[in-house]
Amino acid sequence: MTAADPRVRVVWGEELTAYDFGPQHPMNPIRLDLTARLCRALGVFDAPGLEVVAPSMPGGNDDFLSWVHRADYIDAVRAASADPASADSSYGLGTEDDPAFVGMHESSALIAGSTVRIAQDVWRGEVDHGVNFCGGLHHAMAASASGFCIYNDAALGIQWLLDNGAERVAYVDIDVHHGDGVERAFWNDPRVLTISLHETGRVLFPGTGFPGDIGGPDARGSAVNVALAPGTRDASWLRALHAVVPSLVRAFDPDVLVTQQGCDSHYADPLAHMALSLDAQRTAYTTLHDLAHEVADGKWIALGGGGYELIDVVPRAWTHLTAIAAHRPIDLETEVPAVWREHVRRTFDRPGPPRMGDGQAENGQVWWRSWESGVDPADAVDQSVLATREAVFPLHGLDVWFD
Repeated sequence: MTAADPRVRVVWGEELTAYDFGPQHPMNPIRLDLTARLCRALGVFDAPGLEVVAPSMPGGNDDFLSWVHRADYIDAVRAASADPASADSSYGLGTEDDPAFVGMHESSALIAGSTVRIAQDVWRGEVDHGVNFCGGLHHAMAASASGFCIYNDAALGIQWLLDNGAERVAYVDIDVHHGDGVERAFWNDPRVLTISLHETGRVLFPGTGFPGDIGGPDARGSAVNVALAPGTRDASWLRALHAVVPSLVRAFDPDVLVTQQGCDSHYADPLAHMALSLDAQRTAYTTLHDLAHEVADGKWIALGGGGYELIDVVPRAWTHLTAIAAHRPIDLETEVPAVWREHVRRTFDRPGPPRMGDGQAENGQVWWRSWESGVDPADAVDQSVLATREAVFPLHGLDVWFD
């Protein structure tokens, strides 16, 4: 291992695919299996300093769930897990989005516990980066399931960090949907900065996350929301991200950076209306990784999230994420290994993507125009960014126009 190699733990085990709402549900766990297979085929899991660890729960039990979730909700999930017909819809269970299935409690708790375990590993200095691409279930609330999410692994990991000495945790969510569950968990906690970059709630679930939503009375400015119009493309999305995230995270000066990399902002995703390429998403992952090294001494917990183009998008996106965490980024022109594409052909009777990128980058990066280059008041993205900056930048001692 060279000085440039990080210590990285990636959670993976086939048992995580038991988080399965059924064959007709958009969140098919095949996307996780295909991600792990692609990581193996490209040698990412064999990178120096990278260790693949089995899923596990802190303490070997599910007591940790009560750090964020109400006891009556956990009991309701257990009951629905044992008998799906008994699912209580008042807890968001047994719905179209969150149908009950046998073993739901156990599989959900295992994903959540695995995120807590990598948070522990990072905080204790055992590793620099922790990756759980099976996590990022950011919609789950204290007392209800929501948006395909049963237990909120990100919130649980952050709560453990706070309870064990972290004074400030920054959470950045680039899923196409607003990270409402994590925001709500820490709405009035000034120790946690939540930033969500998403398609506007005016047209997309969960219908929340507007610039004026800035945190509770004891934590004004701790919640940050960038709500973007449908159809936002690579350069505009990256402009928005870079105009908001780095400045705020630097000003907040977190001990740890937790990020959620939902890739459902891709133009091929069937559940949203954004127009990003994989190339732009990979560029964002690099930005967040670099930011963790800049502000948090490399302490980075990287999670998956949404993503419903199961074959062409999710596996490539989170393989890039894992490779970036391993300090072994994959060139976008790299051919997808034939063994992986053949597995896709045999299993799904369709070809897999030929390369690791979508052909939108130059020299491995997608170009965007910096905020400092000037603001266009007539541009929809600039309007969104300006609304967010006006709402929260002064609360962090930052200039609305230039920081």
